Amino acid sequence: MPTRVYLDWNATTPLRPEARAAMVAAYDLVGNPSSVHAEGREARRLVEEARAALAAAVGALPRNVIFTSAGTEANALALSPGLRGPSGGPVERLLVSAVEHASVLAGGRFPPDRIGLIRVTRSGVVDLEDLKAELKDGPPALVSIMAANNETGALQPVAEAASVAHRAGGLLHVDAIQVLGKIPFDINKVGADLATFSAHKIGGPKGVGALVMAEGIVGLEPVLRGGGQELSRRAGTENVAGVAGFGAAVKAALQALPEDVKRMATLRNRLENGLRGVARVTVFSDDVERLSNTLLFTAPDLKAETAVIGFDLEGIAVSSGSACSSGKVQPSHVLSAMGYDPAVAQGAVRLSLGWSTGPEDINRALEAWRKLGNTLLKG
Repeated sequence: MPTRVYLDWNATTPLRPEARAAMVAAYDLVGNPSSVHAEGREARRLVEEARAALAAAVGALPRNVIFTSAGTEANALALSPGLRGPSGGPVERLLVSAVEHASVLAGGRFPPDRIGLIRVTRSGVVDLEDLKAELKDGPPALVSIMAANNETGALQPVAEAASVAHRAGGLLHVDAIQVLGKIPFDINKVGADLATFSAHKIGGPKGVGALVMAEGIVGLEPVLRGGGQELSRRAGTENVAGVAGFGAAVKAALQALPEDVKRMATLRNRLENGLRGVARVTVFSDDVERLSNTLLFTAPDLKAETAVIGFDLEGIAVSSGSACSSGKVQPSHVLSAMGYDPAVAQGAVRLSLGWSTGPEDINRALEAWRKLGNTLLKG
């Protein structure tokens, strides 16, 4: 049987060899990283090397990197009332874009009546004028905007949003989980006050994330209380092997970034053109800057779940733009926020590429699409 083709990299990525090697070595260590003896110090060394690697990759100081169990926990930790920067009062409300990940839309520890939504354009980009209007009246706010959307790949104006938020006395949190290793990201150049990351999106293990803060941010209240790990900001013994794998994946991803971006853009564009050659395809956010690896599309009468199953039977892993909750299919909240009809949103299929995607993978995907088009699309 032919090798399967994996085109769902935005959901998760294969484990990089560098990360696997770092984790295997870490599993042989016995020490607790909080212990002062030699075994503990060796475990601590791995954690701190990974912390330094992530900090260097995003322009932060190692002491401002907090390891968590996942990107979701990192987002929940970041969305904390009472945060404040070097100047200005503590944030008392939260503003999030309408296309954020569910873990951000949940609002962290802000009460529901202190959470507001920021509109996006038809192209899926945050409406900065709406953000300005939301910030105009009321107490200081924490603004949360993702660097790139996980469904459409649309890049968001986070640097501009940071300026807007700061002028209003607020702070900016950036969910940067989808951009690490795909585009350069520097917390200081962007102007973000907090940013969150996840290991398994860049070839690290599942179950490890991080919150990174700019220098001078105070008032962060831990979600998990107990021991004094992570400078008392996140209790619980660190996942040494997972953290080591995260650090190794960061180094590998950053080293390969320039070449990977060019290669994936070429492959993604060929894939997009091939899809259009078979049917009247709509590609979402194709009129704005997107991640070079991401393609969300639909076609008339296409049902996403049927398409995903069809691709799977052809040996190709893709995902649906619809989210499934309790067995009931719901239209993508991202496409709904962009103003698309639920029927259109339910037909969205996402193809996302990664560092090992090659021309033959694109050929296989287009071959499957030509075959599926005859049965999935009316007329």
